[in-house]
Amino acid sequence: MPAYGVGSLADVAPSLLAALGVPGAVDVIGFAPARKVCLLLVDGLGWQLLEEHASDAPFLTSLAGAGRAITCGFPATTATSLASLGTGTPAGEHGVVGYSFAVDDEVLNTLRWHRHGVPERVDLRSILVPEDVQPNPTVWQLAEAAGVAVRLVVPRVHERSGLSRAVLRGGHFRGTHALGDLVSRAMDAMREPGRVFCYAYHADLDAIGHLYGPGSEPWRRQLGFVDHLAASLAGDLPSDSTLVVTADHGMVAATDKIDIDAGEHLRDGVRLLGGEARVRHLYTRAGATDDVRACWADVLGDRAWIATREEAVRDGWFGPRVSDLARDRIGDLVVAARDSLVMVRSAAEADTSGFLGQHGSLTAREQLVPLLVR
Repeated sequence: MPAYGVGSLADVAPSLLAALGVPGAVDVIGFAPARKVCLLLVDGLGWQLLEEHASDAPFLTSLAGAGRAITCGFPATTATSLASLGTGTPAGEHGVVGYSFAVDDEVLNTLRWHRHGVPERVDLRSILVPEDVQPNPTVWQLAEAAGVAVRLVVPRVHERSGLSRAVLRGGHFRGTHALGDLVSRAMDAMREPGRVFCYAYHADLDAIGHLYGPGSEPWRRQLGFVDHLAASLAGDLPSDSTLVVTADHGMVAATDKIDIDAGEHLRDGVRLLGGEARVRHLYTRAGATDDVRACWADVLGDRAWIATREEAVRDGWFGPRVSDLARDRIGDLVVAARDSLVMVRSAAEADTSGFLGQHGSLTAREQLVPLLVR
């Protein structure tokens, strides 16, 4: 289970704000005071994967001895984790409860901000306004209000995306194209006078893991590039600076597949279907929840956890507090995969159903991510 409040991704940025001297911020992680912080988030870098491939990442491994594993939060997916990082709160408070979920009877794909699972990709930013979907203030806004210069070193194509508007409000974008300008722009930020909070994001390790599988040769080579990236950042940091490296989730190899679109009767009684291959939100038709649960339990057996919305909230999957906004977005049933199970949709999600690596659930391989400090 995610260690909300003591060691989750949602605790990282508020703790760094405290290290930077932002009034009211509380450090539950234990960072040393700092004038400048560079926070590098490596998409898809699970703690267990880093341990298993330590020889491919000698610099990161050198930091791991004094580092620790934290939990990313549930679901273990990029949109939710970036919202948790950007707001300093779990999904139960910021309301980004998955890769895709129901909002106003639309299933929103949060990475692309379009209708999920349909051929046409209608931009929903004018219908589901990102600032309304995630209305809470961000840590970047809090830092800026306290006089900290916030620089967001992220891919240029993300600058006005729906997800960026939802969870990166308040900082100044420094768009990047590749590893070279990521390091260059981050170092430019860290050389600015005064207090600086620089957030840098690297996506490619996750992409390679999806396509070739976590731990594959392409993945290991990409990990080597990530290691060089982190070492380059650390080598050029000013003396009054801290580098923190973390991730948004781990990843599992997808070897046990159920196709929801292939006639297993798993759509019976289901009005809307959200989530992704490792965790599903089932929005059931009136009176059908018990029957849907029985059907899914019969098909999946002990290969998944199945909880009602009330059970998932009670057991703290989405955090210790769940707002009305978030509660309405959680499925009537939430299905979280164990072991190597994936629950794909070959028709509605053809582009992702063939991925060899997947993430989202409550296993240690997905939940545990590194928190490394230099």
